[in-house]
Amino acid sequence: MPPSADEFSSPAVRVVVGRIGRPHGIRGEVTVEVRTDEPDRRFAPGTVLHVNGSDRRLTVERIHWHSGRLLLTFDGVLDRTGAESLRGLVVEVERGVDETPDDPEEFYDSALTGCTVEGLDGQTIGVVTEVVHLPSQDMLAIRASDERDLLVPFITLFVPTVDIAARRIVIDPPAGLIDSED
Repeated sequence: MPPSADEFSSPAVRVVVGRIGRPHGIRGEVTVEVRTDEPDRRFAPGTVLHVNGSDRRLTVERIHWHSGRLLLTFDGVLDRTGAESLRGLVVEVERGVDETPDDPEEFYDSALTGCTVEGLDGQTIGVVTEVVHLPSQDMLAIRASDERDLLVPFITLFVPTVDIAARRIVIDPPAGLIDSED
C-alpha cells in the first residue's frame, strides 16, 4: 500500500529504490533492479515513482514477482515498445525525513549519512559520508577530522550505538583499523 499523506507531514526526501531493466513480455511489463530492502512497500500499486531526479513520474499499476525478479506495470505503459523506452531509468520515491524502517536494527542510508562519529571516549572521529553495501557486509565510509577516509564495518561489535535523533554514531573499532599512520 502506498504511503498516506499523513506519513509525509515532515519534509520529504527522495531516495533511489530501483533501476528499470528490460521489458518482460508484450504488455508493458518491466523488470526492476531493486535498490531497497522494502520493495513490496516502495513499489506498491498506486505508488508514484520519480524518474532520474527529474519531474517525470511513473505510477505503479501492478507488481508481482517472477522467478525471484520484480516485475512492474506502470499506468499508461501498454506495450513492449513503451516498456523498452523506460529501460535504464533510475526511480526514486519520496519519504518523510523522519520515517524509519520497521525493524529497529535497520537504518536508511540517508539517515546515517552526515552523522557525527565518536569513539567510546566521546572524542569526535569524523562524519559518515556514505554507507557502502558490499556482498559480505555494509561499511560506514567516514571522513575523519584529519581529512582521512575511513571504512568501518557496520556491525554491532564495531558500531555499538546509533542515535539517529542525535545524529551521533559511536564506534569501537579494533586496534589499527582507524589509527593514523605516524
